[in-house]
Amino acid sequence: MSHDGANSRSVLADKVKDRLLQDILAGRYPSNSRIVETKVAREFGISQAPVREALRGLEALGVVELTPFRGARVRHPSTGELLEAYAVRTVLEALGARLAMPRMTDADLDDLAAYVEEMQRAAREGDRHAVAIADAGFHDRIVRIAGNATLHRIWRSLEPFSRTYITLVVPGADARWTADLHPPILDALRQRDPELVVEALRQHFAEASAKLGHDWGVTDPRPPR
Repeated sequence: MSHDGANSRSVLADKVKDRLLQDILAGRYPSNSRIVETKVAREFGISQAPVREALRGLEALGVVELTPFRGARVRHPSTGELLEAYAVRTVLEALGARLAMPRMTDADLDDLAAYVEEMQRAAREGDRHAVAIADAGFHDRIVRIAGNATLHRIWRSLEPFSRTYITLVVPGADARWTADLHPPILDALRQRDPELVVEALRQHFAEASAKLGHDWGVTDPRPPR
């Protein structure tokens, strides 16, 4: 395959991946439901190769699970798995905030404020997909400002985007509530006080964990027969 052909397939795979993510949020593919590669390819009018690549991308995010001879299904991680990831993220992001504060510029704060504004705009419009993207981008920006590649690599291994995404898939999830968790962190960052930022992050994850533990725990984890 030519270099241009490979690039074209990757671009198409990214579009399919994004569309499937939106469909998962919209409930078209509930937890534990199958995503049939051939069916998706027919819907898009494309070959199965970019669909397969899109599904591998979703697997890397932790959104779907690929099983040989059985295809793809939407993951339904346990409440314990999600809460464990939140506990580790709290520690990692607290470290990231401490490292980031001496390096943070006014332009960085403007970028973080833009993520918060985007979350709130998307929440008002009921766009949970956009809320999830802006949410993950906000936290990623803080960790990137820290300038520690090892920290960022470990943080990303916890699949922060998909964790955020999952919290918005829960039936009855409140995107506005999710968006409103972030202004206190931004306010603390603007005061340039590391301890205030760390406390804001801890409170953020404590509230998110409490809500997730309740909402996700009442959903049915059993795959359909």
